[in-house]
Amino acid sequence: MPHHFKTICEYHQFRGLPKPEHPLMSVINLDEIRNLPADGLSSWIFDFYSIALKRNIDSTVKYKYGQQTYDFDEGIVFFIAPKQVFSVETQGDYKLSGWMLLIHPDFLWQSPLRKTIKQHEFFSYSVNEALHLSDKEETTIISIFQSIKQEYISNIDKFSQPLIISQIEVLLNYSDRFYHRQFITRKIHNHTILNRLEEILKEYFDQDSLVESGLPTVQNIAKELNVSPNYLSGLLKTLTGQSTQQHIHEKLIEKAKEKLSTTNLSVSEIAYTLGFEHSQSFSKFFRRKTERSPIEFRHSFN
Repeated sequence: MPHHFKTICEYHQFRGLPKPEHPLMSVINLDEIRNLPADGLSSWIFDFYSIALKRNIDSTVKYKYGQQTYDFDEGIVFFIAPKQVFSVETQGDYKLSGWMLLIHPDFLWQSPLRKTIKQHEFFSYSVNEALHLSDKEETTIISIFQSIKQEYISNIDKFSQPLIISQIEVLLNYSDRFYHRQFITRKIHNHTILNRLEEILKEYFDQDSLVESGLPTVQNIAKELNVSPNYLSGLLKTLTGQSTQQHIHEKLIEKAKEKLSTTNLSVSEIAYTLGFEHSQSFSKFFRRKTERSPIEFRHSFN
């Protein structure tokens, strides 16, 4: 069963690090991590984005994203999206070196980045090449990590979040540049079942036609993937610790948060557009998944 970290604070605690300065984001100096996994294979799931720059890569450590193994002979930076499985296989003692940026999706609500971050292909399961940087490029990336850290450990004010988000955008834009330089001739990999599942769910929830079509069912999704519902749920449970139904619910919550934070629709209207017949059912579902009511979530942005 994968290690599932719902908050950045949980990850800090697991790694033996001090409590993060900000609950929704953190910059970690990997040289400070002492709590490393033992020999063998361990799997991880974050409910937040991770961008990691690894230095002095140890050949005894193998990294796997989804069902693809990262080629760390040719790269030192990799990107992980929320809810996606990441595995590490180790042999003997090793030491981490480099930097890691953790960003919870809630930190990005009400900013354009909350949508555009998903457009960067290096957060996809279908990409298994890590990003190899020249010395000059590495210096550029590290300086952005350090600038972000300096901003959030300073006194937090109304300018802090937009300044940090702008620096994250710069980091992603530089990464795009370096990726296109590196992989201009690379082949497009066949999508795994996990990657195709993400595409199907995105299509369902981006159409805003749930009123007519209703929520996607496990049976419908399995049919589109040409596998049986039991096989799909078993595969997902093994790889991510979540069933197909749980994946559907995660996408539904993400869409609900988007509508609550970026529109003036009432809770009843949002419930209707998301395929709920009764707003009470939607509110109960939202609270069960987030531990907050829709109104409480919306008020957190005012």
